[in-house]
Amino acid sequence: QVQLVESGGGLVQPGGSLRLSCAASGSDFSINVMAWYRQAPGKERGLVALKTGNDAQYENSVKGRFTISKDNAKNTVYLQMNALKLEDTAVYYCRIWVSSTGMDYWGQGIQVTVSS
Repeated sequence: QVQLVESGGGLVQPGGSLRLSCAASGSDFSINVMAWYRQAPGKERGLVALKTGNDAQYENSVKGRFTISKDNAKNTVYLQMNALKLEDTAVYYCRIWVSSTGMDYWGQGIQVTVSS
């Protein structure tokens, strides 16, 4: 069983930065595919960033501002968020796919609030 714990969210002013972390724990495994989603109040959850191998894709509104990455040694996935805007306010969720289990796993969600 793989468990994900997210951290790094909070309140930030427009133009500021945050780095979200998603630490994976459990049996021996490696993260093959990873992603971040977000859900703003009254809206559906949507994909923000997806990384498979060395290929990363981003939702249009975050291109050039957000970066998804992974530390293999720590089994931790990151989302670096720069130049944050009011419309980035949402609950952010990480999601990983593990080939050894054939399953995907979600983090618990973490609040990011951009406000002046």
